[in-house]
Amino acid sequence: MPLNLPIRGNETLGEVVKRLDSSEELAAFWEASNVTAIDRMQINDHGPVHIKIMTNIALKLLRLLVAADVSPSAVVDHKLRNEDAEAIVVLASALHDIGHVIHRRNHEELSLILAAPLIDRFLAGIYDERTCAIVKGEVLHAIYAHQREIIPLTIEAGVVKVADALDMESGRARIPFSTGDPTIHSVSAMAIQKVKIAAGKTRPIKISIKMSNSAGIFQLDNLLREKLKNSTIAPYVEVVAEITGAEEKIVERYSIE
Repeated sequence: MPLNLPIRGNETLGEVVKRLDSSEELAAFWEASNVTAIDRMQINDHGPVHIKIMTNIALKLLRLLVAADVSPSAVVDHKLRNEDAEAIVVLASALHDIGHVIHRRNHEELSLILAAPLIDRFLAGIYDERTCAIVKGEVLHAIYAHQREIIPLTIEAGVVKVADALDMESGRARIPFSTGDPTIHSVSAMAIQKVKIAAGKTRPIKISIKMSNSAGIFQLDNLLREKLKNSTIAPYVEVVAEITGAEEKIVERYSIE
């Protein structure tokens, strides 16, 4: 499935995306990740649709930061370009969940094992050997740091971490929930109607979230708040959530047997 990313003249990113889109091995990893998540564990999507949504969000977050003169860490620390930071964020987003093909538990670390040789192939011929090594390290750091409890050390990793949490529209919560009986995870996920990301007035990024029911606060408080707090981009992000219209009834009845 093509990522359909806005390249905006970034030739390096364009080549990386072309390789991502044409990789049958990566497509198989995405599909197999959903076999583990949905078919075997009955939790929410971690496959190609999540990757496409999350990668587009991550790229948008990074570009909003750069537009507000927030320099990516690869630029500050390694003297790379903003265009290279975009490639880092997209590669990390595309590869962050492929460890699910092995297991859900510790999938972040498992993703590192599978991602490393893929990164080598996706970067081959684009950079010199030294730059390839730097970019690869930055991508692997962002994959590893998308765990809730791991503190990212780069702007790019913070972007990936927060973007992962923002795939929450129309029940697409990043807190895994069972597809069976209703739980606070599934009910709160269904309450999230719309997530809008735009330039803010007081901070570089404003995230506006529309909910149909106040249960949606659980998603924001237990996932987005924690991932944002444990990221490098918290000072640059404002989050506003509101209920639109009358509260919608999500569950008719709940019982414990």
